[in-house]
Amino acid sequence: MAQPYPQPPPPVVRRRAWLRIFWVGLVLWLATVLVIFATGNPNLVPTLVLLGSFLVPVTFVAWAFERRETGELTPGLILNTFLAGGVLGVLAASLLESYLLRPSWWLFLGVGLIEEAVKLAVLAFLTRHLHHKAVRDGIILGASVGFGFAAFETAGYAFTALFTAHGLSVPQLVETEVLRSVISPFGHGLWTAILGGVLFASSTREHFTITGRLVLAYLGVSLLHAFWDGMRVIALILTLLFTGGVVSHGRLVHPTGGQVVLFTVLEWVGLAIVALIGLLWLWTVVRSARRAQQQPPPPPSGWRVPIRPPGG
Repeated sequence: MAQPYPQPPPPVVRRRAWLRIFWVGLVLWLATVLVIFATGNPNLVPTLVLLGSFLVPVTFVAWAFERRETGELTPGLILNTFLAGGVLGVLAASLLESYLLRPSWWLFLGVGLIEEAVKLAVLAFLTRHLHHKAVRDGIILGASVGFGFAAFETAGYAFTALFTAHGLSVPQLVETEVLRSVISPFGHGLWTAILGGVLFASSTREHFTITGRLVLAYLGVSLLHAFWDGMRVIALILTLLFTGGVVSHGRLVHPTGGQVVLFTVLEWVGLAIVALIGLLWLWTVVRSARRAQQQPPPPPSGWRVPIRPPGG
């Protein structure tokens, strides 16, 4: 009798890969910083920019990927949404902002509306062929698009910070990367994760549904985005109201030590409030999805956007 071939053992799923990614990336980034300061080699600047800009976004995407709900979320799809979503989002937002926005009091709101619309459109386009659109998967894929956008945006800011009136400034580049890495989890990735969860909550394989809840979510995250970007201006206005002073080119003229402290506190407290609102909102999206699994809600009403099935 023919003996059956031995079955290979099931693949080992390694948990906490995100933690290894973070520590290895952090060590490489620190090593790059030390070598640049020790040698002054400008050829290492692109390495520093890329490592510092992508470390935190890639880590959070890897962490989210371990919490996927369906097998349709593959590493290839995550990589595609991260890279293509990030690049397409940055390019489209840059074009639209260049032609549609002008300096005004509504500038930050316009930026929020444009960038969140672009990321949502890119997310819908890249995930249109998924058979099962689970809310948790929508959150993960939305976060992937958002963190991709944040990574490429941070790379641009870091590269720009390198150039000063006194020549190349590596310390300023490093400061920019550290600051943006610390606040990165509470920005683009969080906002697009909310939109992804709301979008998938009312969509199927055949169509996306633009519901009133999705429109309100889009307007809400755009508003959070606007407050986040404009928090420096808000803190400056509040500082002037509390202490007085003169402003020139968006800065206080000869600020006192108390004004500097007050401005810094107001800015960081404001950012913390915006981040907390976003985290609580994401938590409610997750909770709503869990309740929907226990007791399915009625079919959502809204504008259904047909999706062409694969091979159709």
